[in-house]
Amino acid sequence: MELGRRDFIKVLSAGAVTAAAPKSVFGQDRYKVPPKAMAILYDGTLCIGCKACEVGCKKENDMPVESGDMEKIKGVGNIWDAGPDLSQQTLNKIKVYKNGTAAVKDREKDGFAFVKRACMHCLDPDCVSACPVTALHKDPVTGIVHWDVNACIGCRYCQLACPYNVPKFEYDKAIPEIVKCEMCAHVQAEGGIPGCCSYCPTGASLFGPYEAILEEAHRRLQLKEGVRYDYPISDLATGEKIARPVHKYVNYIYGEKEGGGTQYIMLSAVPFEKLGLPKLPDYSDASISEGIQHTVYKGLIAPGALLVGLLFAAHRSMKNTDTGE
Repeated sequence: MELGRRDFIKVLSAGAVTAAAPKSVFGQDRYKVPPKAMAILYDGTLCIGCKACEVGCKKENDMPVESGDMEKIKGVGNIWDAGPDLSQQTLNKIKVYKNGTAAVKDREKDGFAFVKRACMHCLDPDCVSACPVTALHKDPVTGIVHWDVNACIGCRYCQLACPYNVPKFEYDKAIPEIVKCEMCAHVQAEGGIPGCCSYCPTGASLFGPYEAILEEAHRRLQLKEGVRYDYPISDLATGEKIARPVHKYVNYIYGEKEGGGTQYIMLSAVPFEKLGLPKLPDYSDASISEGIQHTVYKGLIAPGALLVGLLFAAHRSMKNTDTGE
């Protein structure tokens, strides 16, 4: 039995039509902010690189000290925390951008700037979509992306799916787990705030309701460079503030639209691509992949049509063979 080339192309045409469907079909209404969504605003112009946020994160999450390569070479490990990036031992990391002489803070040329890396708690997380056993899930109330040790099968699809390279796997343990920031949900449950925010002395890491945090970010972009502004410290709810001169910001809020939006918002005086953050569309990969799957398999119409097409093509091919055509 042979399936003709022309018949095969006809059968596949239905799939091509589905793949060419516009993005509007694939869940652009998925990006809904949870009713009590909490968020963190990281303002790089206020960060002094003290890494107190890293200390607070490790203390609240009972994470071990991570020694850097040089410390290990010198045989003086576990004296200070010197991990180079996010890892299975570090959920929150301050990194630095340098250019030329690096003489002036928050300047793109011949300057330097800080950036904080942690889980972005996306509004439509790709990691949640990729997880085949719902070990990763988004809290429907707070929006925090959680990981469930009892459900995880260690496939690590979440690592491949995350555009920010956040989830880490404990390769050095006999019974490994996926490790990522959960915005100190256990601390919030007791009325506290994330360790990175409570330990920050300058207000560079600020915690609060998502809408209020986003409003604060937009307010700062409207401020005139050089004027003094009362920057909230640690938690918007406390009302504690510190007056500081305003630095000129890049006119963009990172996380407002990226991948459909995140609950981890960033401001900076240096372009975000210079800080190592990915440039993403305003929709998530999950909205595309799930949109295609849900469209194709809805009611099993497309698979059914494909099966009928294949059976018809096979029948026609066999009929032609029998008649000697």
